[in-house]
Amino acid sequence: MNAVARTIEPGTPSAVGSLPHTDEGEAARLAITMQPELPAAPQLPRRNAKESMIAQAASGIRGITIDDDGAIANVDRRRLAPPADEEVLDPQSWAGALSFIQTAAALKHRGPIKLQLAGPVTLGLALTRAGAKPAKAFAVASATVRHHVKALVDHAGRTLEDEPRIVLVLDEPGLTAYPTPDFPLGADETIDLLSGGMAAAGPNAMVGIHCCGPTDWRLVLHAGPDLVSLPVDVNIVDDAGGLATFLDRGGWVAWGAIPTDRPLGERDEPYWRRLSELWSELARNGCDPMRLRTQAIVTPACGLALHHPSQVGTIYRLVRRLAERVQDQAIAARMSAGA
Repeated sequence: MNAVARTIEPGTPSAVGSLPHTDEGEAARLAITMQPELPAAPQLPRRNAKESMIAQAASGIRGITIDDDGAIANVDRRRLAPPADEEVLDPQSWAGALSFIQTAAALKHRGPIKLQLAGPVTLGLALTRAGAKPAKAFAVASATVRHHVKALVDHAGRTLEDEPRIVLVLDEPGLTAYPTPDFPLGADETIDLLSGGMAAAGPNAMVGIHCCGPTDWRLVLHAGPDLVSLPVDVNIVDDAGGLATFLDRGGWVAWGAIPTDRPLGERDEPYWRRLSELWSELARNGCDPMRLRTQAIVTPACGLALHHPSQVGTIYRLVRRLAERVQDQAIAARMSAGA
């Protein structure tokens, strides 16, 4: 088991990706104070379109143009190249993450932190759609993501007083296109891209992959993450065998148990029932019921950029109530196993 994973408690509440705030300091303080067990550095696309997922990941790439909505508008194939190794993170594209790290230091946060950015598959697909040749697009995407991952981890190491315990997650919505006839990568190429991006975080980080929709989770697990992050409504049961092996070797799952695509009430019971039903189904298909609970993190299904800032607290409170239920079941499972 990864060393950082050993410091995370079962049922730890956390978050995924973006927040709807326009003030980076306010977003950072909220993330750290509402989920101090594993606060997540936010992306803030409403603050600046450069901080939307693709624009942020593409920052520093030469030979591209980013439009006002944060999409890659066009590519100059002759000039296309990743950032230079020594290039620093653009403060406009990374304001949320940089402020988060600075705020964590000011608040003397001592626990683990979660950093997230778009992964090389998703970035490579965006470059391809904008006109780059696939081979060059994915080579540049891979080098760029490795640069950003290393820069983020190094910055956290320099800024925080103690050696930080980092959970680094690659956001890969592009994996929902795998496998389709027009997907430009084979399985081995996809696995290599994912593995390379995670490896850039270094040997001490806990690394993971988030995908917000259906994909071939066996492919994701073959890339070697310590953590997979997925909405509860995604069908993982078909890949229960691979998930069972992943859990048996110490892997963790961040269960996106609170929906982010519909109105929410204050009751957590429907979301707890859905998570419990999924766990029961996975257990019937070979997953260890105790590991499902003791190697679980609880999050919203996806980022919250499209919500109103006033809704964030409601969602985080629902996450916490489900996390407490997971914690209770994890304690009960451990006591039962020790009896």
